[in-house]
Amino acid sequence: MSSIIAYIRRDEWSPYVAGILLGIVGVMAVWLSDSLLGASGAFENVVGIIGKAIAPDVFNNMYFNFIMPPEISWGVILLVGIFFGGMLGAATSGTLKWGKRDAANSDEQWKQIFGRQTWKRWAVAFVGAIILEYAAGIAGGCTSGLAISGGMLLAPAAFLFIAGMFASGIVTAMLVYRRRY
Repeated sequence: MSSIIAYIRRDEWSPYVAGILLGIVGVMAVWLSDSLLGASGAFENVVGIIGKAIAPDVFNNMYFNFIMPPEISWGVILLVGIFFGGMLGAATSGTLKWGKRDAANSDEQWKQIFGRQTWKRWAVAFVGAIILEYAAGIAGGCTSGLAISGGMLLAPAAFLFIAGMFASGIVTAMLVYRRRY
């Protein structure tokens, strides 16, 4: 038992162990909730909830009334679980840097490429997240929905998405880092 706890507290896990555990989580998600893993729709649910509270007339449309209704859905619960699970994982491994100065985006490569100012790195990450969420909406799902859940189902679209994701990641890394690493 102590060896399992010691393994859980490690900074990095074997990709094989992590992959097996992710597969188990995916199967358990379908078995317990009758839903596949996927988080991008949850952001739209949350935006709908906030939007209906702030500007109900703007959010009274076909999309937020029928397609992505503002509600606490399975995806929202999953998203909250991912956040707190990540926090728990970082806390148990001793890598949690909550509230520490310059903890966000403190990777040395990021500092060299985007500058030493924390706000610049946060801005780049924020804009990247907006682009990612918009692209997920166009693609019909996020990485967890398309790659992980679709891959579990052996859907051809999932493997096309994975290939495109890796290819675009390589191109983006070459553009951003300009062969410096």
